[in-house]
Amino acid sequence: MTYDIAALRSQFPALGAGTAHFDGPGGTQTPQPVIQAIADALAQPLSNRGQGTPGERNAESIVTKARQALADLLGAHPTGIVFGRSATQLTYDFSRTLAKTWSPGDEVVVTRLDHDANIRPWVQAAAQAGATVRWADFDPATGELTADDVRAVLSPRTRLVAVTAASNLIGTRPPIAEISAMARDAGALTYVDGVHYTAHALVDLERLGADFFVCSPYKFLGPHHGVLAARPELLETLRPDKLLPSTDVVPERFELGTLPYEFLAGTEAAVDFLAGLDTDATGTRRQRLATAFTALEAHEQALRTQLDKGLSSLRGVQVHSRAVDRTPTLLLTFEERSAVVSAASSASASVEAYRFLAERGVHAPAGSFYAIEASRRLGLGDTGGLRIGLAPYNSTEDVERLLEGLSEFLTL
Repeated sequence: MTYDIAALRSQFPALGAGTAHFDGPGGTQTPQPVIQAIADALAQPLSNRGQGTPGERNAESIVTKARQALADLLGAHPTGIVFGRSATQLTYDFSRTLAKTWSPGDEVVVTRLDHDANIRPWVQAAAQAGATVRWADFDPATGELTADDVRAVLSPRTRLVAVTAASNLIGTRPPIAEISAMARDAGALTYVDGVHYTAHALVDLERLGADFFVCSPYKFLGPHHGVLAARPELLETLRPDKLLPSTDVVPERFELGTLPYEFLAGTEAAVDFLAGLDTDATGTRRQRLATAFTALEAHEQALRTQLDKGLSSLRGVQVHSRAVDRTPTLLLTFEERSAVVSAASSASASVEAYRFLAERGVHAPAGSFYAIEASRRLGLGDTGGLRIGLAPYNSTEDVERLLEGLSEFLTL
C-alpha cells in the first residue's frame, strides 16, 4: 500500500497558500486534475445532449461517463444515478415526490443526529401530507445512534426512515445496514444522507440496503452539485413534478433543466483521483477505489490517533465525538474559558478559537454546521463548537500546527 502524501498535496493548488485545512466536512480543496477537467469541458464544443453535432456528443459523453463514475464510487447502477444542484435540493425534490403517496396516519422517522437537510424536508413534507413525524434520538454522552433507537420509533405505519450514514457534526456512523433492514421489514423506505460518509468510506449501496443515498462531490474533492443513487426499478415507480416536454426516462425524469456538464466532467475526474490515492492500486475503477479507500482510512486513522493523543494533553478541551465507529471528524468545546460553563460561553470560546487559529493559518471552523438538532441534543444550543475534519490531503505537519495553535490559545 502506497499513500504518498507529499505527491498528493502537490496536486492541490490551494494548498500553496499555506493554510492547514481542517474544514473538509464543509467542502474539500480541489486537485488540479479536477480543475483541468472542468476547464477542458468548457473549452470544447458543448450543446444540449444528442448525437448530431460535436457539442451534442460531448455533452452526452460527459453525462454518461459521470453516471458510470458515480456508479463505480457508490456501488450502484448508472441509470440509478440522479444529478442535482445539491444534496439539499435533491432531498427536497424527493420528499415532495414521495409525500404524494402519504396520507394522514402515516409516519416518517427522522433522527436528532442528522444534518437539517435530512430532517426539515421530511418534516415539512409530512406536515403537508398530514403524516406524523417520529424522532429517533441518540445518546449525547456517547454520540451513538443505534438500531434500537430507530426500532423504538418504527411502526406498521412507517413509510420512510431518514438517517445519516455519518454525522457531519461529530462523525458518528450509525449501523445503516441494520437500520435499512428493519425499515424494509416494517414496509418503509430508507433515505440515507451520505454526504459526510462518502468522503471517508467506500459506499456499497446494496450492502447498506439504502433505498436512496445522497452525496455531494464537493465533499470528496469534486465540484459543487448533488448526487442521488437508487435502484432504477424504484425510480421507475416515482412520478415527480416536471415539465410537460421533458423526458420521462429514468433517471432523467428527476433532473430538472440542463445539467452542469463541466461539473459532471469534474466529478468524473474526482472519482478517478480518489481511485489513484493508493498508487499501487490496480484493476477496475471500483477495485482501485476499494484499495484506495483502504489506504485513505489508514492515513486518516493515523492522523486521528495523533490528534486524539494531542488533544488529551490539553486542559480545558471537551471532545464531543465519542462514538466507537466514526469518521475522523471531531467537535470540540472549551470548558475553562469562562468562570461559568454554559452553552453560550462554550460557543463563544469556540468562535474565539476559530479566529485565533485562522490568524495562524489553520482553518478549523466553528458552528453547528446545519446539524442544529444534534447540537441542541449535545447541550450546545444552536451554535455548536469547533469542528476539526480531516481530508485526504491533511498531513502530520497540519495536525501538529493545529495542536500547537490550540495549546497557545488555551494559555491566553
